Amino acid sequence: MTQDELKKAVAHAAIEHVPSGIIGVGTGSTANHFIAALAAIKGRIDGAVASSIATAERLQMIGIPVLDLNSVGEMEVYVDGADEITRHMAMIKGGGGALTREKIVAACAKKFICIADDSKLVDVMGKFPLPVEVIPMARSFVARQLVKLGGNPVLREGFTTDNGNVILDVHGMNIVDPVAMETEINQIVGVVTVGLFARRGADVFLMGTQNGVKTLTR
Repeated sequence: MTQDELKKAVAHAAIEHVPSGIIGVGTGSTANHFIAALAAIKGRIDGAVASSIATAERLQMIGIPVLDLNSVGEMEVYVDGADEITRHMAMIKGGGGALTREKIVAACAKKFICIADDSKLVDVMGKFPLPVEVIPMARSFVARQLVKLGGNPVLREGFTTDNGNVILDVHGMNIVDPVAMETEINQIVGVVTVGLFARRGADVFLMGTQNGVKTLTR
C-alpha cells in the first residue's frame, strides 16, 4: 500500500469511533481523508468544530454544519493526524500550520483519536521540525530563546496562520521529555503555542500499516 492508501485506511477506521452528535475535526492530508469518509455518516452528525478554515470549508462542502466552539463546549471526540507520535501518545503537530486551533479543539474533546501511518511512530520526537506559532513582533526574540534550548528555528516563509501569526519551524531538537519541553516553550513571551501535544496527547492511535490498521492506546 502507498502512504496515501494507508492514510485512507486509518481515516475509514476512525469512522467506527465517531459517535452521534458533535465532533471535532483536525487539519491536514490524513484529516482530509477522514472528512471524505464522514460523508457516508453525515446524517448522524449534528455538527463539527473545525480546527482550520480549510477544514471548515471541506466539511461544509459535504454538508456537515460547522459550529463555533464557543457555542458547543465539550465534544465526545476529536480526530486528527500527527507529524510524529510516540508510544506514550505524545505528538508533534502543526506541519499544516493549524497547531493552535488544533490544540484548542483537542482540549475540549473527551477523546483524542490520532490517525496516521506507521512512518509517524518514533521513539524520540524531533526529527520532524517542531512548529511554534509566534506573534509577529516577537519572532526574533522567540527565535533567540529557542536557540538557547538547542534548536535551530527557521521562519516558515510566505505563511501566515489563520490567527494572523507566523510559524518558526525548529530543527535539530531531541525531545526526550515532551511534557517539560512543551511547558518551557509555551512560557516564552510571544509564543502563542508550540506544536507539542504531550500534556494532552492522544488517547487512541489508529496506525496504518502494510498488515492493516493497528490500534494503540495509552
